Amino acid sequence: MQQIEFSNLGEHFFTTTLDNGLRVNILPKPKFHKTFAIFSTNFGAVDQTFVPVGQTAFKTYPSGIAHFLEHKMFEKADHDAFDLFGKYGADANAFTSYTKTSYLFASVGSVHENLDILLDFVQDPYFSEKSVNKEKGIIAQEINMYADEPDWRGQMGIIGNLFPEHPVHLDIAGTVASIQDITAEQLYENYNTFYTPENMSLFISGPTDPETLLNWIEANQARKQFVSHDLPQRKAIDSQGNEDILPFRLAEMPISVAKSFVGIKGPMNSQINATGLKTKIQLQLLLQMLFGVSSQNFANLYKNGLIDDSFGYESNYERTFNFALLYGDAEKPSQLSDQLLDLLEKGPTSPDLNQAHLERLKRKRIGSFLLNFNSVEAIANLYNTYDFGEATVFDVLNIIHETTIDDIVNLAKVYLDTKNASVFHVIPKQ
Repeated sequence: MQQIEFSNLGEHFFTTTLDNGLRVNILPKPKFHKTFAIFSTNFGAVDQTFVPVGQTAFKTYPSGIAHFLEHKMFEKADHDAFDLFGKYGADANAFTSYTKTSYLFASVGSVHENLDILLDFVQDPYFSEKSVNKEKGIIAQEINMYADEPDWRGQMGIIGNLFPEHPVHLDIAGTVASIQDITAEQLYENYNTFYTPENMSLFISGPTDPETLLNWIEANQARKQFVSHDLPQRKAIDSQGNEDILPFRLAEMPISVAKSFVGIKGPMNSQINATGLKTKIQLQLLLQMLFGVSSQNFANLYKNGLIDDSFGYESNYERTFNFALLYGDAEKPSQLSDQLLDLLEKGPTSPDLNQAHLERLKRKRIGSFLLNFNSVEAIANLYNTYDFGEATVFDVLNIIHETTIDDIVNLAKVYLDTKNASVFHVIPKQ
């Protein structure tokens, strides 16, 4: 097991890859009481078309199947994994993103027992047609619930404008229609292809001894047999052209105030490596400089009554896609979106992009980042978010420190191209 010391963080990190291919990462926090573990597979909602293990041709599965699989993993033939976690005092959960599925628990005691439960239930699937059909109604209710949320409707709308041919435009949970086509056989095909040790990682943080914990994990894995195979062969998705962008759409909903969404599709393909992590962090800084509360842009928009405290911005840089979003409530949604597009176009020459502003935001970002290391949950989730293969969350601090105003301006020149932009409005139903 390799030990890496991060003197700038005051942390000792332990990492190794087991004989079966599972990556194990341990961050000891000796003065803490709680332990948090997260077990992830590199498989998410966008992975709909791939060659199933043991087959030779690409196959496309219903949208929402990764999320559906996550739901069904907890249920076994004669018990539910949640009940086992409860027996040992652990809080357990799971989530599916566009590119990953993760299972997790937090506990104060019985760490080894809870770790066994986590590894065992994820590595021992059980699906039956009866239980699959029962789950369809539950997930359909979840999908309908989100469809009634105007903010969610707007976000999915703008992503759909930017990526009409990419599976990212589909709800992670799928549609009520698509999940009806999911079968137990399909779940097993997806599981056997992506839930292999070579495609998974385990991160644990808490008051644990790394050697003892690793021995426990190795003993757990030694009790199981895994069929080794190559990493999944996914259908290549070229998502960064602007030819298919839909410039504008709108939706009507029973709301009192309209919502305006502006999105910009990244001009470059995502790189899941050190360069990609650097771009992800610097894109976050760029948006904060241009539209954060310390920016002159924000002050002018607020002064002119175009935005209120609902205004926000975000970026998403993931495997096969990346984009940036701006959004907020607006009495005159077209006026807000026009103004935001104008600010994006002028972004590379904006007075907000200056050295003093960057240094202030870097200090603020570093402070917020370091605070996360006071929470095992925050550390684990950050590791999951910033796991870029050769680069991890432990590289984030250096990236922030080393970012210059020239880096930010150059990124703005490349990224803020309004030919790659789109607008989506959610307006009161007439």
